[in-house]
Amino acid sequence: MELDLAIKGGTVVTASDTIRCDVGVRGERIVALGENLRAQREVDASGLLVLPGGIDSHVHIAQPSGPGVVMADDFASATASAAAGGNTMVLPFALQQRGTSLRACVEDYRRKAENECYVDTAFHLIVSDPTPEVLGQELPALLKDGYTSFKVFMTYDDLVLKDRELLDVFEVARRERALVMVHAEGYDAIRYMTERLEREGRTAPYYHAVSRPEIVEREATHRAISHAELVDVPIMIVHVSGREAMEQIRWAQSRGLKIYAETCPQYITLTAEDLQGPDMDMSGAKYVCSPPPRDEESQAAIWEGLRSGVFQTFSSDHCPFRYDSPSGKLHPNGRSSFRWVPNGIPGVETRLPILFSEGVSKGRISLNRFVELTATNHAKIYGLYPRKGSIGVGFDADIVLWDPNRREVIRQEILHHGADYTPWEGFEVTGWPMMTLLRGQIVAEGGRIVGAKGAGRILARDVSAYAAPSGT
Repeated sequence: MELDLAIKGGTVVTASDTIRCDVGVRGERIVALGENLRAQREVDASGLLVLPGGIDSHVHIAQPSGPGVVMADDFASATASAAAGGNTMVLPFALQQRGTSLRACVEDYRRKAENECYVDTAFHLIVSDPTPEVLGQELPALLKDGYTSFKVFMTYDDLVLKDRELLDVFEVARRERALVMVHAEGYDAIRYMTERLEREGRTAPYYHAVSRPEIVEREATHRAISHAELVDVPIMIVHVSGREAMEQIRWAQSRGLKIYAETCPQYITLTAEDLQGPDMDMSGAKYVCSPPPRDEESQAAIWEGLRSGVFQTFSSDHCPFRYDSPSGKLHPNGRSSFRWVPNGIPGVETRLPILFSEGVSKGRISLNRFVELTATNHAKIYGLYPRKGSIGVGFDADIVLWDPNRREVIRQEILHHGADYTPWEGFEVTGWPMMTLLRGQIVAEGGRIVGAKGAGRILARDVSAYAAPSGT
């Protein structure tokens, strides 16, 4: 068999197996697993793990963020950062702004991505204005075009959907077999807490966390699950931060409901105390994200869920803003109240090293579970499997060579994102990506981007079996 590329001598890890073998690539796909493979190009992977390229199914790139606020990453910088971190695919969100056509928003977003990406991408939708035209025409048509998942919000002034709107959107998702992602935080409870804190003069970034306690996430999670059960539609609860919301999800799963869950690096490594800064100063704005990081007990709960299977995916929720910028975290309005601090943190490049180090290297999860949480389940749940998400004959040759023993200190100077800081500055990890290949071509190696901008493709996705209703 004529091979274009052979990756030799490594340990291949999938969600189910760990084997010592060579990987043979012809064209853009894996065509052989075996011993002593020979090819035109050969890569020595001795001592390294050969993993499926990471898939980060929850990132925000070049997204509208409010008056005077600019997201730090365009598609070029975000996908370069993803590649350097061992990822071969990201799934950002095409956001519908209220009063506009969902179709027009998607087409505009696609233009921003075309010829800019270093790795593959596919879009989720964000539905913020579920008009009869959107529900009856635009959303079903877009789902048929391969945009087979969308996100809804239960908070934020310009995104929140009322309960009846959620039910109407869920009904469309059930009929069209789309997967719904839900940002579950209670809008009215957050407004109540925010106004109360502001009246008391508690406006520093730290109080962002106080305004969004676990109870508002728990309540919204339970409400979203109840609506999903009523309609009989599977949903994914994204960025779960602690035990209270997780217990609602575990309860639903134990009853046989198709409720999936995602968590993120910030919920296993950061706490609300990080938002305080040295003296309750604006440096705490670097850690403002929603839901906010909680405490060490919440971190322990998240690990419990990662081990036991409550969580299907581990994503970054990459949402980057520059810190030292009036269009970023130091937006003038943010100095008057935490409610105006741009909401989100960068993380696409550090997702895999953090989970590997804290999970695999410290014995909390297995190598196979790591692959499942960071690649395979993303592909299965979002309609990309069996093209993406594993190493096997017929899969795209999306591969990362991983050194499980390399120690590194995360610091801004070695990262590739558009933000001017990382929340994990000085964080030590064991395990690091050494080479990232997209469809058999090297895109990142030794911390450098060596691939071509525009090599990444915008993919349509299939309907996922995970989105099928239970029939109850």
